[in-house]
Amino acid sequence: MEIPRGLNAMSEDFELDTDDLIRRMDGAIANLRTELASLRTGRASASMLEPVQVDAYGAMTPINQVGTVNVPEPRMVTINVWDKSLVGKVEKAIRESGLGINPQLNGTIIMLPIPELNEERRRELSKVAGHYAESGRVAVRNLRRDGMDQIKKAKADGMSEDDQKLWEGEVQEMTDTYISQIDKLLETKQEEIMQV
Repeated sequence: MEIPRGLNAMSEDFELDTDDLIRRMDGAIANLRTELASLRTGRASASMLEPVQVDAYGAMTPINQVGTVNVPEPRMVTINVWDKSLVGKVEKAIRESGLGINPQLNGTIIMLPIPELNEERRRELSKVAGHYAESGRVAVRNLRRDGMDQIKKAKADGMSEDDQKLWEGEVQEMTDTYISQIDKLLETKQEEIMQV
């Protein structure tokens, strides 16, 4: 979504770095997308394994860097682990990840059958999605506060009241845009979770 950037030249002695605020708010949205993608909805998805880290060669490593992740059918994810010595570690990481999936071994291939979600589990996942979205909103509001604090400091240093109001309006408009994006992401994910 395009954010207006026309106010950067508004005041000769003060320039709020709106590009930095936008970059940081985009980061909050990207983080929310990753968290929401990790919630399993009853359909297999390679992205559900993104948050899982494996202790490989002395470092915590994402699963997709120790094997090939595939989705051969709607309720199955497979991981073809490249190094035979890591199969046990990958299996352990999946079991301890809290995804609620029971890995099955077949040589260097780990199969992850995705069970149907019951109504209670769907409601729980919907609440978790809501918590993720609220964390995203809090992050955006904190960035709004940072911008407003910079504007207040500039006001104390002699910025005119008109300029202050215009800058505050721009920061509020950015905040509203990003909060709206978060709400849409949450609504889409909750519909996906509750779909039977």
